[in-house]
Amino acid sequence: MNEMMNDNRYWTTGPRLNPEQMTVHLPSPGNHTTRVKAGFVVLVRNSELNEMIQSMNDVEHRFNKNFNYPWLFLNEEPFTEEFKERTTIATSGKTYYGFVDESMWSYPTWINQTQAAEAREIMKGLPYGSSESYRHMCRFQSGFFWRHPLFLELNWEYYWRVEPSVRYYCDLDYDPFLYMKENNKKYAFTISFVENSGTVPSLWHTVRNFVTATMKSKQNYFDRPLKDTIYRFITDYVAKDYTQCHFWTNFEIARSDLWRSDAYQSFFTYLDMTGGFFYERWGDAPIHSLFAAMYLHKDEFHYFHDIGYKHSFYQHCPESETLHDQCYCDPGKTLDYGDPMSCLSRYMNALMPDEHDKDITIGEFLQLPE
Repeated sequence: MNEMMNDNRYWTTGPRLNPEQMTVHLPSPGNHTTRVKAGFVVLVRNSELNEMIQSMNDVEHRFNKNFNYPWLFLNEEPFTEEFKERTTIATSGKTYYGFVDESMWSYPTWINQTQAAEAREIMKGLPYGSSESYRHMCRFQSGFFWRHPLFLELNWEYYWRVEPSVRYYCDLDYDPFLYMKENNKKYAFTISFVENSGTVPSLWHTVRNFVTATMKSKQNYFDRPLKDTIYRFITDYVAKDYTQCHFWTNFEIARSDLWRSDAYQSFFTYLDMTGGFFYERWGDAPIHSLFAAMYLHKDEFHYFHDIGYKHSFYQHCPESETLHDQCYCDPGKTLDYGDPMSCLSRYMNALMPDEHDKDITIGEFLQLPE
């Protein structure tokens, strides 16, 4: 389906005269009566209540006060009444609260916990390298949030992931969920980032092992033509090394059935059985990104340039003058092109035709040699 176009409303990615800049058109101001079956999903602890309220205030003020989408909160501990009361007051939409039990937040039976503890000690110099709970979180976000009973009961077609202590800087006068649905977009992001290679030393080889196994068994999970994927976001054509580029999943809008697909469930199970979440420190962001880059058509991705966003020290702030009166951030501090940790240029290049785009599938391209 063609993207909705309005010649009076557009923005341009990248600074002026940047050879990589692309003009992208915004949808018209949203219809405030049409709703997508969608909502916000949050993994949060009771102790993060104040930080969560700050994030909710931004989302509600910038967007949801006009659209009233619901919120789903998940926690590995029971939510307190204070948490429920304050978050309910903070939103214009309905709120739901789910408990994450041990089946989704514990060590699987095949993990050697002594070996896992030794790995945390070895990796203590890396970001979250010594954290046990962070590993459970990454595994949950990779393979379980979309299987949570309450998430399944709500049956959302799309979800928008939100975290405590994030900031949203731009007013949105349209519905991103509706934009995604009407334009057949399946995965959207604001920040793309380089992963610390020390946290994922064996991930790329494991992924290629999985692709090779599926090719040999003729499962055809990755039969999309190479030229139709964003493979150059995650690897290069010659050496086929891993770029470590991924989409930051602390902001993520996606179709729920992407993760429910047989291909992703097999992908996650294969990775999970290797123990990489615990023996290394695999994050959900590279895992989501690797799968999406191999599985989706390049036209099914969307970069929400017009959503100003900050997580931790890094932020995205639109450079476009057409959005100047809608955003309250400094474009000079944006991560997009000026920081070596950003992968936005690589993503933009991956969307463009390339001389190396041979007439083979992504599976054939990534299959390991005999």
